[in-house]
Amino acid sequence: MSTSDTYKTITKPSEETLFKEKNSKFYSYAFPVKNEDEVKEALETLRKQHSSANHCCYAYQIGTHPDTLKYRANDDGEPNNSAGMPIYGQIQSYDVTNILIAVIRYFGGVKLGVGGLITAYRTGAQLALEASKIKTKTINIEYLVAFDYKNMNKVMRIIKEKNITIVSQKLELDCQITISVRKKEAEKVKASFNSIYEVSIKELTD
Repeated sequence: MSTSDTYKTITKPSEETLFKEKNSKFYSYAFPVKNEDEVKEALETLRKQHSSANHCCYAYQIGTHPDTLKYRANDDGEPNNSAGMPIYGQIQSYDVTNILIAVIRYFGGVKLGVGGLITAYRTGAQLALEASKIKTKTINIEYLVAFDYKNMNKVMRIIKEKNITIVSQKLELDCQITISVRKKEAEKVKASFNSIYEVSIKELTD
């Protein structure tokens, strides 16, 4: 993954794709995921949908920063590294993140051998990615801006000037606005708010 403040992902699940090899059927899917709970949920749904399938192999990658990426590859009973890693290889080759790719196999009675399996699972993952709309998104940082009502105009002027996205706001005597700022603009924006007397800004972390 690049170290800029953008990353590539998908925003909605792909269409189902089907690949056949020597009577075995491989159904593949791609899902946008932000955490391991979402991965679990998607896999549970697929396993119910394909309750008579022999294998549900998958790989996922979560995170937008190279140092905090989480990934996992699962062969689900296929020979070691013959399914999960070929799927994960496609995630890397398309340079996408926050994504789960699952390939479901119905065994057709003819063994494919490790080489055949690697090719089949890689192809399944590639088809799922080709059926997905891959989008480039910016990495954003959220801040909480806190201030007294009397300083509202000063705060709003910066938000307007810098075209900042407001995520949520609570405007009473004590005001709080949550803003989302593109990573490369973050330091400048923070400095602008810090320069106003009686306004505090702090980064929100998950």
